[in-house]
Amino acid sequence: MDGAVNAAAWAFDALLVLTLLWLAWRVLMGPDLFKSIVFFIAFGLVMALAWVRLRAPDVALAEAAIGAGLTGALFLAALSRLAAGERIANAKRPVENSDTGKSTRPHRGVRMVFIAMSALFFGGLAAALLSLPAEAPGLTIQVAENLSTSGVSNPVTAVLLNFRGYDTLLEMGVLFLAVVAAWSLTPAPKEPVSPPGIVLASFVRVLSPMLLLAAGYLLWAGTHAPGGAFQAGSVLAAAAVLLLLSGKDMKANWPEWPLRVVLGLGLGVFIAIGLVMMLIGHRFLEYPLDYAGDLILLIEVAATLSIGVTLAALFLGGRPQRDERK
Repeated sequence: MDGAVNAAAWAFDALLVLTLLWLAWRVLMGPDLFKSIVFFIAFGLVMALAWVRLRAPDVALAEAAIGAGLTGALFLAALSRLAAGERIANAKRPVENSDTGKSTRPHRGVRMVFIAMSALFFGGLAAALLSLPAEAPGLTIQVAENLSTSGVSNPVTAVLLNFRGYDTLLEMGVLFLAVVAAWSLTPAPKEPVSPPGIVLASFVRVLSPMLLLAAGYLLWAGTHAPGGAFQAGSVLAAAAVLLLLSGKDMKANWPEWPLRVVLGLGLGVFIAIGLVMMLIGHRFLEYPLDYAGDLILLIEVAATLSIGVTLAALFLGGRPQRDERK
């Protein structure tokens, strides 16, 4: 019985790997940008399933919400803002040389060399993976031994916000800089591309409260179970994206300074707590044992709000404009 179960698991994993490779190929080589984005979203969902198979539910939640959902929405929004449809049409046919009228696609020999080099690379990578020991605990033992001093019982949250807090701090900084860069390029469009239908409007009214409740649960559960700020923030951003797609006039009416405060809240609270720890005699981002849980929860609340607003602002496509009619 166990042999049949193991064989079925190996067959499923092999099918999962082949599906990921096929989807990645369609994403990279597809001539139609819209279809490539759809394949990218499908790739993210299948990758989330792969993370579940690897027993990493936290990463699976982040992949499904951010890697597939919100990133796919960002790509679709960028595609809708292309200046003209000629770029998509031109991508569907091979580029021709104006002098000879011949296609500029690589010669078959060049493609064969490229395929051989790719096969050699991935073959070496597969050999390296297969040579790894069956049991590779990594830092699992060290994390388990020090989990009681982290302030939380979820090892993933302990690593992200305590043992390796610098990494998470830098990730918050990258998100903040991404919004600054997007806002410095162009203002957000004033009008939606197309008016929403009654089905979408009704769907958003029902789903938005559920998404807010799910974000709150993921935030609270992150201290002891799969979840946390990034997962909760992405769900919160999904609610905001749905409101934008449903035609809610949020762009011109967002208050300027409260929006900017929320955008920098996660990074600011993270840095402020680190500096306070230094002032009372600890190292930067070293939390006292009695207050570690409360400080991590405070950081996660601020990070959830910042991540949600940041991802929604990126989907918006530029800095919000004032409503000149008021």
